[in-house]
Amino acid sequence: MAARSSAPERSTRRRPWAAVALTGVLPLVVIVLVVVIAEGSSVDASGSTARDGATGPHLGATGHFLLAAAVVVAAAHLGGALLKRLGQPRVVGEICAGLALGPTLLGNLAPGTMAWLFPESVLGPINGLAQIGLVLFMFGVGQELAGMRLRGAATRMLIVSQSSTLVPFALGAAVGVPLVAHYAGPHGDGIVFVLFMGCALSITAFPVLARLLADLGITRTEAGRLSLFAAAVGDGAIWLVLAAILAVTHGGDPTALLLNGVMAVAVVALLLGPVKRLLSQWAARKRSGEVGVLMVVVGVTGVAALTAAIGVHQLIGALLVGLAWPVRREGASGIGPGIEQLIDTARTVLLPFFFFGFGLTVDLSALEWGAPLVVVFLALLALAVFGKVAGPGLAAWLSGMQPRPAIVLGVLLNARGLTELIVIQIGYDAGIIDSRMQAVLTLVALSTTMMASPLLHLLKAGGDERPGGRAQTSSGTAAPGDGPGPPSQELTSAVEGPVTGPSPGPARTR
Repeated sequence: MAARSSAPERSTRRRPWAAVALTGVLPLVVIVLVVVIAEGSSVDASGSTARDGATGPHLGATGHFLLAAAVVVAAAHLGGALLKRLGQPRVVGEICAGLALGPTLLGNLAPGTMAWLFPESVLGPINGLAQIGLVLFMFGVGQELAGMRLRGAATRMLIVSQSSTLVPFALGAAVGVPLVAHYAGPHGDGIVFVLFMGCALSITAFPVLARLLADLGITRTEAGRLSLFAAAVGDGAIWLVLAAILAVTHGGDPTALLLNGVMAVAVVALLLGPVKRLLSQWAARKRSGEVGVLMVVVGVTGVAALTAAIGVHQLIGALLVGLAWPVRREGASGIGPGIEQLIDTARTVLLPFFFFGFGLTVDLSALEWGAPLVVVFLALLALAVFGKVAGPGLAAWLSGMQPRPAIVLGVLLNARGLTELIVIQIGYDAGIIDSRMQAVLTLVALSTTMMASPLLHLLKAGGDERPGGRAQTSSGTAAPGDGPGPPSQELTSAVEGPVTGPSPGPARTR
């Protein structure tokens, strides 16, 4: 009976995707193919195309922008759905879609089509959407970090968190020494480049990690809780180091640099002190969700602009707002759902524009894969995997964890994903690394993220979690809990004990 009833349910679940595929994605694919075919008739003898390389009908600025937005979002979600079918995180497919729409694939196969789909007039608005998506995403990361409570943490958690940051950072900084002379950007002098390479190899994609844990049902296992804790603490430290690197990179007059530093400290103290207390008091009154969402959007964009003006990257400002904003368990139950929907919209609708913009700056096909570059890529990949797997894994094993769960912990922390791409883009925009190192680090980020799921399945890392039940931990003991919740709440329960109050439901992560 259950089998008969499940078939219509699966069919119902398929219908929205089928509708999107047949009435949305398929027409867009037809449009692109028609333009590609028509491109051949508009190429003259010299190889140049009409209207400065663009082919296809002229749609006007608004028409081109809307078409470009539709293509970017559709391609990202199509790529995400395809890679998810293959057992990979959606974000891997979305990143690949962004790369495919840039010079790496579309620009090589049909440059005229790329010029028509994405003329210069649409790149500015698309970048604006990408920046809004990024600052809202970083606000969400700040919210996850704000949910971490170190009070009463086990010694193993602290040991694993420091090893997951310091070991890969040391390896990245060490390998950066011989690479600085060949792959540094215009502003990537010795110390800046070396420290940036340490940051690039140390980061963990917290949202990708949370999604992997949920997909495998191991959020409440010992390895799952340890990985969330280590990723939260380690990523927070890396963002602080990255902020210092960017401050040094901007250089300029020492007096101005000192003044910017003082203002940055003042902004941090103000946001995490008085502003955080005022927001907590306001949230306790349970104001309407719409007001909360409006305050988040205005606050995140305003503080991001402020930090950018004083020489600190705008994403650091958005992260600070996420740290200052009260998490739901502090009493903000009236505004939590609206803000969660806002962050989810940013991840699903706006972040694809960042992947596309990133893809425009990376041309993997232009890399000259000679022996030196292959050696650099393999060395960085090996060090990235070794630093994240062996470092935390060894620390967990030496502190009493069983060998297999310790390896699972390291594999979980090895996923870099979107967060790594943001760090790479920051380094490239700041002139710390050149385009070749940007492309190589992109491949490292994709490789380490894609290998996580197969390795976890190979290690049989799946758990037995059930909503409303108890999960079996990697060490053989049952983990308490009332059902799946967001990563911050899960970890707080593991460190400080049970959290009372309503659960906001499963976290929507990438």
